[in-house]
Amino acid sequence: MPGYKPTTEQQLIIDAARTGRNLVVQAGAGTGKTSTLKMVSRALADRTALYVAYNRATADEARASFPDNVTVKTAHGLAYSAVGGDYRHRLNGPRQPARRAAELLDMKTWLDLETVKIAPRTLARITIETVGRYCYSSDHEIGTQHVPFQRGLDRDQQTAIASYVVPYARKAWADIVSRDGRLKFEHDHYLKIWALTNPVLPFDVVMLDECQDSNPLVARLVQSQPGQQIAVGDSAQQLYAWRGAVDALNTWPADERLYLSQSWRFGQAVADEANKWLSLLDTPLRLSGNPSLASKLESAANPNAILCRTNGRAMAEVMQRLNAGVRVALVGGGGAIKQLALAAQDLKAGRPTYHPELFVFTTWQEVQDYSDEPSGQDLRPFVQLIDEHGPDAVIAATEKLTDERRADVVISTGHKAKGREWDSVLIARDFTEPELDPETGEYEEIPAADIMLAYVSVTRAKLCLDTGGLSWIDKYLMAA
Repeated sequence: MPGYKPTTEQQLIIDAARTGRNLVVQAGAGTGKTSTLKMVSRALADRTALYVAYNRATADEARASFPDNVTVKTAHGLAYSAVGGDYRHRLNGPRQPARRAAELLDMKTWLDLETVKIAPRTLARITIETVGRYCYSSDHEIGTQHVPFQRGLDRDQQTAIASYVVPYARKAWADIVSRDGRLKFEHDHYLKIWALTNPVLPFDVVMLDECQDSNPLVARLVQSQPGQQIAVGDSAQQLYAWRGAVDALNTWPADERLYLSQSWRFGQAVADEANKWLSLLDTPLRLSGNPSLASKLESAANPNAILCRTNGRAMAEVMQRLNAGVRVALVGGGGAIKQLALAAQDLKAGRPTYHPELFVFTTWQEVQDYSDEPSGQDLRPFVQLIDEHGPDAVIAATEKLTDERRADVVISTGHKAKGREWDSVLIARDFTEPELDPETGEYEEIPAADIMLAYVSVTRAKLCLDTGGLSWIDKYLMAA
């Protein structure tokens, strides 16, 4: 990537920033958005600027390289400086089991939904999750819209849970905002408390990074500032809608929208593959590859990374390679899969489970049947994993994982690979090809979330991409 001289696209962004207008910058995979923001910051040396980083690691890296006129903070860092200290004594406390939260909220009775009875500890867990979703939102009050949908329940049962939980969630929030509260206090809590004060930030310019995955709270916070706003991200990499994130880029009230399309991560072969997926989205963005990188699309017998669509398939890939004596790392670790396998173990033994994904089921057969339904398809790879290997073997495999620095191969879901890159990448076979409609003979439409996940996955490769489970895209585009 050029060290000092801006590209044509970067110069356009710098010139637009100098005018003081509010900007949206759509930055494709590997196009150097952080470097561009540094250039913008140097061009605005006479103004005070705030760079709102997505996480602490990004903030630490940016803090060491941005010019002196820029303050680098995460949203949580800003909030902690303002109000977090008032709750310092409640932060980083011990884990609080759902059973204890139920006691503190005085939740003693089971909720009878006819086909299933919900235990107080599960109701308490849903209550705390409701508070969490409220904290992600820009809403002022907790309502039924914040109650998470529970897998395996119908609409009436979900409505009944929401009606039951909301009063307890409001009670929980009252405890949380109290300096003497007893429920576990999280970092998202002081961020919400601060945002509710409608703070005005003392900066001429506010730059928000990874805007496509900002939650509504942070997006609204930045949009309410009187200074110039520069929102940066890639709408095609919006992967976290399921946990409350919104793509604020598409609706941001900007005066001008600009693009970064020159990728420095990979060569033209990978850029061409990424553009196939971008062509299926409502975006004019198309990537150009780094001319100094001779990236290839070819079979990767020993890739640096294997990217999967689901956790179940990722664990299956882990077990296959462990059995072959390969040292394997799993991005994010095996904790989540282990807990699911423990829940499966309970259900197979005729015991109830309180796992958030499986608590409504009383037998493993019910889980198997549900995974065949459209609403349960995301569980199918996990069910297949358990049925093929058994929960004991899956649990044992999670305890044999290797640190990435010593691993022969890194395995990840596409979601957890976001922000990462490897020399060679293999796409696993669980990115399902859309079915043909028997009446029209045409392919079913690919959900936008799946398109974005495919785009993110293929753009993790720098030198070698084995498209594997996504190689059907050529046939799909030819038929379109």
